[in-house]
Amino acid sequence: MLGDRVEVLVDVGDGVRSFDITATKAGRRVEVSTSRGTVEVAEVTRTGNVVRSGRFMQTRVVAIVEHPATEDEDTKPRARKRRRVSDDQSALL
Repeated sequence: MLGDRVEVLVDVGDGVRSFDITATKAGRRVEVSTSRGTVEVAEVTRTGNVVRSGRFMQTRVVAIVEHPATEDEDTKPRARKRRRVSDDQSALL
């Protein structure tokens, strides 16, 4: 979903560095997978194609923070307004 974000905190020796992977367009999502000592964070399209990704050594990852997208007032579906029947029209039975 547009706006989904994953923040990866990695130990770089003299401190902790933060990396962000964000779903930049509508219909994209961010996936996190771990395998064989690596953590991969990828931005993926609806069809499963990887747009961009980041790979980190599992022993160096301090934290993975997932930030879901927040819904703005503009993106929420609005309730439909019912039309009022005019006084000079008869109601349908």
